[in-house]
Amino acid sequence: MVKIYMRASISLAVLCFFKCTIALAADSTEAFINVPKTISYKFTPSYYQASNGNNAVDINLRANVDKHTIWLGEYRDHVGYQQSRAGYEYKLDLGFTRSVLSAQAASGGFLGGSITTEIGGDTFAIVGFARTNLHDYYNLNFDPNDAITIGVGTRALPDTELSLFQVRDDRLGTGQQISHLLWRYKTADEQRLSIDTSYKTGLDSDYLKVHGYGLTLDYDYHQYFAKIGYDQYSNFSSNTLTRLSLGMRF
Repeated sequence: MVKIYMRASISLAVLCFFKCTIALAADSTEAFINVPKTISYKFTPSYYQASNGNNAVDINLRANVDKHTIWLGEYRDHVGYQQSRAGYEYKLDLGFTRSVLSAQAASGGFLGGSITTEIGGDTFAIVGFARTNLHDYYNLNFDPNDAITIGVGTRALPDTELSLFQVRDDRLGTGQQISHLLWRYKTADEQRLSIDTSYKTGLDSDYLKVHGYGLTLDYDYHQYFAKIGYDQYSNFSSNTLTRLSLGMRF
């Protein structure tokens, strides 16, 4: 019990420091270049139930200012593996193309970066590219880390976004690929429902070919949200993971 309280206290201290740092940075930006200060936060605690009993928790905080987003995360599983993460994202909107550039770092020496671009109007192509320094990184998105992304999407339907894309390892020769069909629906009263279905195939950590399915449901109600997900052969391991997240925006 003492360890739980200590971990919670440390996590809260890190989150408070993070929030204060972003606020001070925004104040400095406003003072020097007269940009209005608008910061939005997203706090997401998650619990992962694993089929092998090695359950895990993760705490994530994101801060967004205009086109810029930074985030901090802390992951810890039952057997003691722990990884702290930080990242930065920048949204570049050129009209006909819309890109998200990101960089990540994590304890253990991990470094990575990616770019994902939409090309087109209401109906668009999706292309992406990601690279890391191949250090250990527990990917909570469950897609290959060194990969290309190709797909298509549309926002032509009322209040709806629909996309079909595949994330494919193009570096390590594993043949790992995950295909996603993602549907998002947003109502007029600040509610949103998302359904992400996925199918994966490729070599697992024992170099055996596996096939698996995933399903994730997201529901947003005003500033609150909940997520539940099911993922077979998660991160191409022998484990099946069930994820539960509850959080808020502020």
